[in-house]
Formats: sequence, structure tokens, C-alpha cells
Amino acid sequence: MADTTVRLLLCCTGSVAAIKLHDILKILLNQAVTTGYGTCRFEVKVILTEKARHFCNYKDSWPFPEVKVYSDEEEWSSWQGRGDPVLHIDLTKWADILLIAPLDANTLAKIANGICDNMLTCAVRAWDLSKPLLFCPAMNTKMWEHPITSQHVGLLKTWGYHEIPCIAKLLMCGDTGLGAMAEPQDIVSAVVRHGGLIVAKKSSQS
Repeated sequence: MADTTVRLLLCCTGSVAAIKLHDILKILLNQAVTTGYGTCRFEVKVILTEKARHFCNYKDSWPFPEVKVYSDEEEWSSWQGRGDPVLHIDLTKWADILLIAPLDANTLAKIANGICDNMLTCAVRAWDLSKPLLFCPAMNTKMWEHPITSQHVGLLKTWGYHEIPCIAKLLMCGDTGLGAMAEPQDIVSAVVRHGGLIVAKKSSQS
């Protein structure tokens, strides 16, 4: 058995649940997952939307030097003309798994309607559907209960995307109800399950 690196593209949108990004990374990076095919370790790159940056101060205090963070600024500064790399395309080619945690109501609606107006939504639109995409909805209960939300979530699942369901708890607004992002440990557990399948696939091809 050998170590296998699984590459995770972690996309973070503008829900207050973005403050849990550090917790997800701490759990994910501090463990090696042993499967029947070998040990699975994760290499992670992060995409933040402009609104997610309100909750994640990655420039002044980022405790994960091994994790590169990208935003819309890097998308545009890296491309000057024909032949230059297109960052969101390169990242989708690099990654084995794409995880959106949290997925806010606005970005959910954009993805469901094919809108790609920032680096994150462009990456999702360009994602290879033969590879796993996991998403973690996070929004206020009133937004979660709106009929359009279930339509959007259902549509994403018809494309083969994997939902990590939201949970009921005390929300930032003070209400208690469904709509909070799943706990970091549960999110990581879902990623690990898919990582194990990727390790098995890579082992069978070697």
C-alpha cells in the first residue's frame, strides 16, 4: 500500500458559516485516512468569493501556509492575453474533488441557473461531472424554506452533485431553525468517503 494524494478544491461563499473554514481545514489537514488501498492525504486549494472574504481574513492571519487561497483578483491578474493560463480552468483540472462549503442562497441560485460571474461559479460551471462535487447549503431558515431553494438543490442533485444537508441550530440572527451548514467533522467525513473511492480508483489504474 502507498500514500495517495487527493486534491481538494474548497470553494467558500458569502454565508456567515464561512467562519468555519478554518475548522474544516484543521480537521482535514491533520489526518491521514487509511483505506484498503493505502493512505489518503489531502492537498487543498481554496477559492473565496468577494463576500466570503468578509468572514475569512486570509491575508493578515492565515494559519495554513500549505493552502493557497484564490479570489477574483488572482483570476484577472493571471491572464493578460491569448495563451496565458485561465486560472479557474487550471484549478478544475488539478482537483479530484470540489467542495462548496458553505453554499449560500445567492450562489446556489447562480449555479442552478448557469450564471458564472466570478471565479468560484466559473470553476463550478467548468467542473468535470465525472468527478465528485459536494455542496453544503447554509442560509437563514426563511430562505431555506422558500420553494425555490428546494428546486435549486434538487436540480444540482440531478447533475450528480452530492448534498451535505444543512442542520437545525441557533442561527446568527438569533432564530433557531433549519439552514445552518453541516458540522465541519461531518463535512470532512463526506470528503474522506469520496477520497477513499478516488484512492481505490487511482490504485486500480496504477
